[in-house]
Amino acid sequence: MLHYEYLETIKKYGRENKIPILLDDSLEYISNILREVKPRRILEVGTAIGYSALCFSQYLAENGRIDTIEIESLRVEQALENIEKVGATDRIRVLEGDALDILPYLTEEYDVVFIDAAKGKYNEFFEHALRLGKKGGYIIADNVLYKGMVMSDYNKHKQRTAVNKLRSFIDMVLENKNLESQLVDIGDGLMICKIVTK
Repeated sequence: MLHYEYLETIKKYGRENKIPILLDDSLEYISNILREVKPRRILEVGTAIGYSALCFSQYLAENGRIDTIEIESLRVEQALENIEKVGATDRIRVLEGDALDILPYLTEEYDVVFIDAAKGKYNEFFEHALRLGKKGGYIIADNVLYKGMVMSDYNKHKQRTAVNKLRSFIDMVLENKNLESQLVDIGDGLMICKIVTK
């Protein structure tokens, strides 16, 4: 028995404790893609407290599964607790560790890859997503506009590296001829890529 009504509690906890969780309008946009795709396999880079993985799990095909990667032990603990409360332990597998250590060992093909982790590493995450993503599948990256800084001439020293790396990430993706890519100005910016050739 799945208890998706518990998602509101998880969202409230995330917002109150300033844990980065998927924004409502971004979730709605992604949900429309997932409804259409009916994915059997989803890979998520960046679990946090499990909110987005749990939201996505509602759209899995029968016997579908999500693999989600999280580096912080406390977040892993919270995510596992939330997954259990919703009753989705057979749908979501949490992999603990640095995504760049884990991704090279994954060999399954995924219908959807969702990237929402360290902004400065999006280029590296994306290389693995291209390898693991199915032809006809999607790669979705969140927060690519980084609070509007990426498209402005904002240049505060502390954020400069992340902003520059995200700019190079956007350029790299939009230039890739194997993808149909669209930068969507919704939430904190979504990059939506369909893998058309491999």
